[in-house]
Amino acid sequence: MGNSSRELPASALYRGCDPEQLTFTTTDELEELQELVAQDRAAEAIALGASIAHEGYNTFVLGREGTGRHTLLEQYLEDKASREERASDWCYVNSFDDSRRPRAIELPAGRGRELAADMEQLIEDARAAIPAAFESEDYRTRREAIESELQEEQEAAVQEVTDKAKERGIGIIQTPTGIAFAPIRDGETIGPEQFKQLPEPEQERLVRETEEIGKELQAVMQQAPIRVREARRRVRELDREIAMWAVGSLIEELTHKYEEHARVVEYLQQVREDVVENLALFRSSEPSSPLEQLFAGRMAGSDSEASPARQRYSINVIVDHTDSSGAPMVAEPNPTYQQLLGRIEHVSQMGTLITHFGLIKAGSLHEANGGYLVLDARKLLTQPFAYEGLKQALQSRELRIESIGQAYSVVSTVSLEPEPIPLSVKVVLVGERLLYYLLQALDPEFPTLFKVAADFDDELDRTPENTALYARMLATKARRDSLKPLDAAAVGRLIEESAREAMDAEKLSARIRPVSDLMREADYWATKAGSSVIGLDAVETALEARVRRNSRVRDRLQEEILRETILIDTDGKAVGQINGLAVLQIGDFLFGRPNRITARVALGTGKVVDIEREVELGGPIHSKGVFILSSYLRATYAAEEPLSLSASLVFEQSYGGVEGDSASCAELCALLSSLAGLPIAQSLAITGSVNQRGEVQAIGGVNQKIEGFFDICRARGLDGSQGVLIPDANAKHLMLRRDVRDAVEEGQFHIYGVSHVDQAMEILTGQTAGALDPDGTFPPGTINGRVSTRLSDFAAKRRKQSGRGESEGGA
Repeated sequence: MGNSSRELPASALYRGCDPEQLTFTTTDELEELQELVAQDRAAEAIALGASIAHEGYNTFVLGREGTGRHTLLEQYLEDKASREERASDWCYVNSFDDSRRPRAIELPAGRGRELAADMEQLIEDARAAIPAAFESEDYRTRREAIESELQEEQEAAVQEVTDKAKERGIGIIQTPTGIAFAPIRDGETIGPEQFKQLPEPEQERLVRETEEIGKELQAVMQQAPIRVREARRRVRELDREIAMWAVGSLIEELTHKYEEHARVVEYLQQVREDVVENLALFRSSEPSSPLEQLFAGRMAGSDSEASPARQRYSINVIVDHTDSSGAPMVAEPNPTYQQLLGRIEHVSQMGTLITHFGLIKAGSLHEANGGYLVLDARKLLTQPFAYEGLKQALQSRELRIESIGQAYSVVSTVSLEPEPIPLSVKVVLVGERLLYYLLQALDPEFPTLFKVAADFDDELDRTPENTALYARMLATKARRDSLKPLDAAAVGRLIEESAREAMDAEKLSARIRPVSDLMREADYWATKAGSSVIGLDAVETALEARVRRNSRVRDRLQEEILRETILIDTDGKAVGQINGLAVLQIGDFLFGRPNRITARVALGTGKVVDIEREVELGGPIHSKGVFILSSYLRATYAAEEPLSLSASLVFEQSYGGVEGDSASCAELCALLSSLAGLPIAQSLAITGSVNQRGEVQAIGGVNQKIEGFFDICRARGLDGSQGVLIPDANAKHLMLRRDVRDAVEEGQFHIYGVSHVDQAMEILTGQTAGALDPDGTFPPGTINGRVSTRLSDFAAKRRKQSGRGESEGGA
């Protein structure tokens, strides 16, 4: 079979996009595309997860980065959310019974801010009304009446005792040391000498009655605190009455305004009672000294926002949907535990951290409650406790704000315990497929919480319909990124590059990010060239610049090959030596490079030694390929007798790991060349895996592999003999560079498609492979005949050696 029959024409090496077939001059003529191209499967899954109201129907969006997962997801959810009812506002208020447990209040969207403003106004009105009420004439008169009544009662009681004492000839005298009693005669106090001159019975009477008067006066004085307490009680009742009168109408007005919201009405009634019990917050004068201001909750120079009354009665609106037009759709870029579940902040006062209900802050789950929350799965899983916190919230269907230390009992510091808020949210995680399958396998709770998987395709069919949609997608990206319009030739070139990105001429890559970046870079070059549109030249320049930026390692490797530091022959022939092809990836940059593979054979026990595996440089897939070619040798050439060779295979000058089976066909060809003693043309390289039947199977990176060998051949000078052998199955994947296609068109370089190792050997050696005759032998002189003969010789020698050993043993 001649080489020409296996050679691929230049037309098979690239599937171009004819600008004439595009129905526009520039992308300004195209309508915007509102959906992603050919992602119907993922879109249906997202719609299902977002629409089923039952528990656990959250969604995991999986796929490669750059496929437009976030774009499609957020567009769909924003559109769906805009058509749904607005979510509730949520507020925290002080719990007057237990300030450590603030209460949560739910209100319709917009009413939370309204209630907060109303309470602010109520506080301001109360701060004016209460002092004014207590400074009124009516209050002063009634309070003075209570005080006067107290004083009169006390004076009357004392006067009664005084009159009794006077009737008995005893006077009550106020001295600097207290109250004293003294006998009196004719209204005059008598001294000790005069008292001694009184008859003894009179003296005894005066002493006895003085003691009685003292007891009566003592009883009167003991009643004084009781009278004071009663007066104070009456003053408090008066204060309550006045306070109720001052703020009662204000609170009653709010109660009527929010009568449909039982929690608000209940709170307002509690405020009414608490204001009366804490009138000092409204009646006291402003603190003057810095220390007083600090204890009052604010420093000198600050506004009144932090006044004690405001701290006690203000409304902390943690979720406000006043400006929303539908249900919330929140994309959280930093899903830490506190960013998700909220936090309780603290302020420092006199070296101590304190907090109150006004320092409770919402998390993204609060913001998204009643709507949708989008999270990056990798970021979520890398944040301590965030994933577990999210699961706990979804399972309990409530949001409990607490610090990590509280949640996991790490600290015992007394802090707030806000009332939990009911949770109703659709959570969407976005991540790689690996994360999804790992969570499915390792977390038993994950499948119950994320029941819907939206799997984004990595590629789409390159049909005329999808090509037209792809052009509209490029137009949409250009408009949204404020780029210049693209002409038809530039769009066609980007479509071709997308097929190359997909590594398939019949497919387009679903990864939008690389082509978007390329458009931006082309826009830069178009601007630099002074063009008003992005043309073909700008796209080509952007592609060349991108390759140049990323090709340092490739260029250094090629330089070492050309300097013959790395040994790669591109002319001549050699037995048991072949040019294999590998693909290397540095970041996003893929490039191919040739590798010399050699094989050596000798008489042995049928073992093919993979040197890479023996020194633990070969991966399991590569080792599998070597075992497969060993099986092919046994089945094809030694089915009736032992395989009696010892062979070794090695990647020359390979100092890193070798993985993959794309070199197994090259290894088999090198081994067959060594067995047959037929030289292989070094002007050719080969890639492909092989199965036990000798069939050549498809591999990856075929374009980069061909171009890598082509670059070396071109640098040394193309002479028309160089080329690459690839599997037939890879022909549909070819999207080769123009310089490679031009060389093939001119006959300076060749691409051959093969489906069996026999075809590859014929091209590599220029000899006929030879088919198996009916008698089970290969024709003499053919490749397979020479291999079969060599292996038979090995078998005969081995039998002879075995026989000689047995004879010597018997002797």
